[in-house]
Amino acid sequence: MNLDHVFVCGNPALDFAATLRARRAARFEMFAAPDRLDAWYVESGIVDSVSPARQADVVRATTVREAVYQLITARRLGEDFDDEALAVVNEAACRASAAPQLTHSGRWTAATQREALSTVARHAVELLSGPDVPLLKECGNPECTRIYIDRSRGGRRQWCGMESCGNKIKAAAYRARRKTVVAPAG
Repeated sequence: MNLDHVFVCGNPALDFAATLRARRAARFEMFAAPDRLDAWYVESGIVDSVSPARQADVVRATTVREAVYQLITARRLGEDFDDEALAVVNEAACRASAAPQLTHSGRWTAATQREALSTVARHAVELLSGPDVPLLKECGNPECTRIYIDRSRGGRRQWCGMESCGNKIKAAAYRARRKTVVAPAG
């Protein structure tokens, strides 16, 4: 499995929820070690630097991630929010978040683990209470469980990303068509 963090969902909260890959199948945890959580915060652009994570920070982050995923799924399906998931996200969001600072060379955001997590939780609150809710879709790859914002023309996007899922599915469909078209001569 690819260990690179992928940001194709259109919102940091959605990309954060997607760090547990293939939820219905092989389940691959992207936060297997504290340094992977640190890397996600920086690579996502949430912060420019973050204090080193400990295992307790990973546990806290995955708890919030799972609550975010539950709430996103409920909103996408038009269901009521789970009260426990709601409490987890709101508790994380009410803490101080990462605050950008202006430096001579531009913006710089340094954060603690809790500040970075609060920033993600606030993105989830804004997403789930905002105008993009009707645009939430789950990837068309049956093995993928990423939820993304479909801002495509006509709302026809089917994949979380062409590189990660779209090309795989299209190549498999092409191979299947070629198999049925090319019959043995005889």
